[in-house]
Amino acid sequence: MYRSSEAQNSETPPGQVQNHSHKHKHSDPHTHLGDYPHRLNFYDKAPQFDVTLEEFEASALDRLRVLAEIESSIARNRTWEELKDMTTKQCRKYLCLDSNTARSIDWAAQRRKDHISHFVLRLAFCRSEELRRRFIKAETTLFKVRYELDDTEERRTFLSSLTFGWEEVNASEVKDVDKNFPEAEKLVNLVPVPPKYKDKPECYKGLYYKVKWTKVSELVEKRKVFLKGGYAYVPIWERDGIIFQEFETFLTGQLELTAKRLPRLDEDTRLVPILDNLSQGFLAGVSTEWASAPASGDEIRAEMIDDLAKNHFPMCMRNIHESLMRDRHLKHFGRLQYGLFLKVLGVSIEEAIVFWRKSFSGITDDKFNKEYKYNIRHSYGLEGKRANYPAKSCQQILVADKPGPSDCHGCPYRHFAPENLESALLSSYASHGLSSTDLPAIMHNVKEGHYHVACTRVFEITHASKGVKKGEGVGGGESITHPNQYAARSRELSGPSEGDARMEVES
Repeated sequence: MYRSSEAQNSETPPGQVQNHSHKHKHSDPHTHLGDYPHRLNFYDKAPQFDVTLEEFEASALDRLRVLAEIESSIARNRTWEELKDMTTKQCRKYLCLDSNTARSIDWAAQRRKDHISHFVLRLAFCRSEELRRRFIKAETTLFKVRYELDDTEERRTFLSSLTFGWEEVNASEVKDVDKNFPEAEKLVNLVPVPPKYKDKPECYKGLYYKVKWTKVSELVEKRKVFLKGGYAYVPIWERDGIIFQEFETFLTGQLELTAKRLPRLDEDTRLVPILDNLSQGFLAGVSTEWASAPASGDEIRAEMIDDLAKNHFPMCMRNIHESLMRDRHLKHFGRLQYGLFLKVLGVSIEEAIVFWRKSFSGITDDKFNKEYKYNIRHSYGLEGKRANYPAKSCQQILVADKPGPSDCHGCPYRHFAPENLESALLSSYASHGLSSTDLPAIMHNVKEGHYHVACTRVFEITHASKGVKKGEGVGGGESITHPNQYAARSRELSGPSEGDARMEVES
């Protein structure tokens, strides 16, 4: 069991307090809203209960799937509505938070998971300025989406549970403020209500918030608030932006505090590997499929692989395949990365041996059998400890076994020099619709470290003739997170290839 408060005892600064406890109790989910009365959370109190290592990691991975998709959406320049829709779908799948009015829902379990997962990822992403920046941006975006979609009454009660040092000013008080000013200088004229708010009852409950002007200096600078006696009268339509800023500022401070305390965990061999793995999550999202079973039930024969590589493989596997065809040999990590990919693609052990033997044409049968055949069978779980080894995901390819000068494994989007990557992309995919005019946007994603976004964009471009649109990814806006995901979706869009059809006839 892991008690999270040992790693982080969050200290909430004055003026930023939630008036409820997060202590977990085991009771009927509909009777203890005092534990988590709101879907929205400023995460100002660290969990004070025991968490198993399994829950520690599983909850964080699910949250990371949501945050990684948010970052991917931002990198792909999706509109706010598109981003909100994608985030809602991901949350429904991995990090659901239902309204208090939902029936037959264990709210406490949902909100406990949300609470735990946020603080675990704080531990994972606090260790560098770059990780903190990316985490803050994604978390703030998630908070904005949830805030906008929250029930109006539940959002109001959530805000009333926070103390920002604000004082709600209703319409009658606004008239009292205005009575000593000439007409042109009255608050109601200086800060007019936008048309879209005039018909909303919310505006007449609390039209303005009175706050120390130093807390809203940007609004003062832009002349969007009324000033009197050291206070700014903030209109309700500017409130949300300030709340988001408060969330971001608070989270920034808490991450810096967490970073100072993190060295306490250095000797905990249970947690550090988990946190190291989580901190890589923004590189390529979190793969959920294509791990160890073939994506298709169709067997792929050795003679079909070259054609499949030219038409359906992502850049990483295409590069390895071309190197193999050129050099008639691959080093260990290249064989490992490509061999497991082919296994999950649907190449049987018999066909794999045929393919590798034909590809390694420069060596004798005896040398092949002694030095390579065993390893091929081992990767299929037929030798050694007989484990069913999974194919490597994008994240694993990106962070493990960095390729050297003469290696061909790894991710081209990360490991190639920019000019070499551009040349390779045009050489590999020009016949599939990619042109030099597409390269600037792809290379921008590469420069920003969004390698899987660059790969996803290449997929969209090269499959545009099959009906794939920009922003659609491999379906439903999903980004590439695994090479086998790319290949399987590409084959699906193309239908049975000539090789597949020939195989079906022969069988």
